[in-house]
Amino acid sequence: MKVETFVENKFEKKPLSYILYLPDTYETSKKKWPLLLFLHGAGERGADLELLKKHGPPKMIREENFHEPFIILAPQCPKGSWWPDRIDELKELIDEIQQTYRINPRRIYLSGMSMGGYGTWAMAKKYPDSFAAFNPICGGGETENLCVLKDKPIWVFHGAKDTVVPLQKSEEMVKALKDCGKEDTIFTIYPEAKHNSWEET
Repeated sequence: MKVETFVENKFEKKPLSYILYLPDTYETSKKKWPLLLFLHGAGERGADLELLKKHGPPKMIREENFHEPFIILAPQCPKGSWWPDRIDELKELIDEIQQTYRINPRRIYLSGMSMGGYGTWAMAKKYPDSFAAFNPICGGGETENLCVLKDKPIWVFHGAKDTVVPLQKSEEMVKALKDCGKEDTIFTIYPEAKHNSWEET
């Protein structure tokens, strides 16, 4: 896979730039593809899309180490902003991408790290039926209204030695889900990992 499989673009309705990865066989197939929305952390905010390729799936794609049959959508949060405050814009962006590309609406997934983990929780609560599953990494959020997610697949990751976003933040979210009667949340704790638990994830 080559870096030029990234599509760099700007969401016309809102000030969100993004990169989009299309699998090598996208153009030669007619099938609908699963979509992963990946939300970066605070350090990648700004107006330089190259920053998005430092971590997560965009990094794996840049290093030609991503071989999953997924379309990857990685938007960039503007400097000074915060993903939980841009949830509606993200939803509009997904809607636009669905109109432009062949996306399987039943296989849209949401993941994010650090600030993106907070964004994942916030967006999951507001638009639970828009996604098939959620994967917050070293994030957290408000525990209110989490019961809307009790029937959704969720896999949470966190480093036990994280001093930026303490492990407690994910523990609180998982406990709130359990209080809703959700017993099947997968919660992976890396005993030696600090804030960069996304590297092990």
